[in-house]
Amino acid sequence: MSMAAIERKIIALEGEMLAAVTREDFEHAARLRDQIAQLRGQQAPLLENPEVRQPPPGQMGLGTNVPVVEPPKGWRRPKKPDLMTNTSPRRR
Repeated sequence: MSMAAIERKIIALEGEMLAAVTREDFEHAARLRDQIAQLRGQQAPLLENPEVRQPPPGQMGLGTNVPVVEPPKGWRRPKKPDLMTNTSPRRR
């Protein structure tokens, strides 16, 4: 789907969700809320791994359906310990 089609679908689902809330059909409204979150690429509230999010359709690289987790900016891999002494390397 194109981004414009996704936006139109989100607007339609938001209207349907509002109608479900006015009817006090909260279970249906919650399902619609989750569909909207999925279309926007947001994580559902109670999933196991909040660091990995599913991007919206059409915004992922070619040939994959698995989002890539990147380390935070400025993060560096820690130095390897000295296996002979089980301590950090000596400073010279």
